[in-house]
Amino acid sequence: MRLEPIAQPSLARRLVPPALALLGAFLVASVLALIAGGNPLAVFGAIVKGAVGSKFALLETLNRATPLIFTGLAVAVAFRAKLWNIGAEAQLYAGAVVTAVLGTGVLPWPPALLLPAIALTAMLAGALLLLVPALLKTRLGVDEVVTTLLLNYIFLLFVSYLLEGPLKDPMGMGWPKSARLIAEARLPRIVEGLRLHWGFALALLSAVALWVVNARTTLGFEMRAVGQNAEAARFAGMPVTGVVLKTALLSGGLAALAGFSEVSGLKGSLTLDLSPGYGYTGIVVAMLALLHPLGVVAAALFVAAIFVGADAMSRALGVPSYIADIMLASALLMMVLAILLTKFRVVRD
Repeated sequence: MRLEPIAQPSLARRLVPPALALLGAFLVASVLALIAGGNPLAVFGAIVKGAVGSKFALLETLNRATPLIFTGLAVAVAFRAKLWNIGAEAQLYAGAVVTAVLGTGVLPWPPALLLPAIALTAMLAGALLLLVPALLKTRLGVDEVVTTLLLNYIFLLFVSYLLEGPLKDPMGMGWPKSARLIAEARLPRIVEGLRLHWGFALALLSAVALWVVNARTTLGFEMRAVGQNAEAARFAGMPVTGVVLKTALLSGGLAALAGFSEVSGLKGSLTLDLSPGYGYTGIVVAMLALLHPLGVVAAALFVAAIFVGADAMSRALGVPSYIADIMLASALLMMVLAILLTKFRVVRD
């Protein structure tokens, strides 16, 4: 048996395997729910109700989806060009650190100037952080999977140092957190009295903008060409190294916006537990979306709904919320297989 490439996959070939992958993930979760002593239908019903069953639940799901959209976009744009960015977590924290520094009154500007300045500087920090592994990849052939993954741990240790030293809030009663952002540096709420902020709108705008870049610009075409065959792209005269570096800057900047939105829109200060793994979950989001920017929005909403709903389900039924983690992990593994089956067919020699 061998795998044979499919030149032009049909619409059914592109849609059926991913749909079956999601169905398989739900079947795995159903079996686990039974083992945990729950009724699968009741479990999934409680997850849906906990995610979208009330105004508060729906807005909380949108709130949780915001950083996932940013990190999913960061991973999607990088993976499209075969730049394996596993470091979105570090880039998220880079954006968060910049936000915590500039948002405490360093720049005495009005919100109309201060918020864009902080967002752009945060993007620059995330972009430069990913630029280092990209340069190592293009100049020295160093595997970016290793460098970006290790940078996550290095940067988290750096953040820990900052929160125990230069950025520690003197009014924080000893807790390792930064000072609160001033009001002018906070993203306003979309719905007054609830936690959903305008970072969600920025995430949607970023998804649309990235889709335009991918589908309507020369850079988008070059990223796709380099991702499909770097040597062929180089033979055609494309600046492969330049495309990889531009992709790294764009990917790192998008991931950093997740840190900006979390600190400026939600938390109001920097803490070491700011992200419960949004950078890593962004990989799941991007793969579920098949690396499509608009699909990232849908995938992020799905993942956020699973997490928010699972928490509510666990409180209501006593079934462990870890089912959500297993469901997403199995969905990722099955989606990888589904992507393979959309591009190749199994033939018997």
